[in-house]
Amino acid sequence: MQNQRIHIVGILENKLTLSHEVCKEKFYEGRIIVERLSGTEDYIPIMVSERLIDIKTLWPGDFLCVNGEIRSYNQQNESGNSKLLLHVFAEEIERPGEEKHENDCFMEGFLCKEPIYRETPYGRQICDILVAVNRSFGKSDYIPCICWGRTAKFVSGLSVGTKVDLWGRFQSRNYIKKISDTESETRTTYEVSISKLDVEEEHEETED
Repeated sequence: MQNQRIHIVGILENKLTLSHEVCKEKFYEGRIIVERLSGTEDYIPIMVSERLIDIKTLWPGDFLCVNGEIRSYNQQNESGNSKLLLHVFAEEIERPGEEKHENDCFMEGFLCKEPIYRETPYGRQICDILVAVNRSFGKSDYIPCICWGRTAKFVSGLSVGTKVDLWGRFQSRNYIKKISDTESETRTTYEVSISKLDVEEEHEETED
C-alpha cells in the first residue's frame, strides 16, 4: 500500500518543458492551475514521464487529471544553501470526462520537526509541521503541512516521531522575502493544507 497519494484536476498553465533524463526516459515539468471553492488558484508543479502520455499532444489550457505522489528534493544554489522543492510526480495523467477542479491528497508519515504553533492577530490558530513520508527502497519525502483551528492546537502537543495519517489539499502560497534593507521579492512556497488528521496508536506486545 502506498504511504501517500494525490489526485488533482485542473488546467495546464504552459507547455511542459524537459526537466531531465534517466536511463533514456525523459521527464517533463510544468504546472497545473487548480481553483479552490473560494476562487483562489493554486499553481501545482508536476513532473511527467514521456512514457505516460504523448507530451506533444498537451497544450496550455488543457484540462488534465493527474494521480501520483508529492515528491520533495533539495536544490542547492551557488552559495551552497539548499532549498526544499516539491512537485507532484505523475503516475497517471489523462483528460477527465468532466472539467471540474479537484485537489485531494492523503499521507501516512512521521513528524520530523517540532510543531510550530502560532495565532494570528485575529485569533486564528495555525500550526506548521514537517512530515516524513517513506517511499519504497528506503527514500523519504519531506512535506510541509499547515493545520488550522482545533487541529492546530492538538498537533502542537505532538512530539517528533509521532506517526500520523493526514488528509488535505496541496496548495501554493506567495510570500514576501526580504533580500536586503531596501529590496524584497515575491516567492512561492508549497504545502499541504490539512483538513483531517489521525494519530496512529503504537501497539506494544505483551507477554502472557
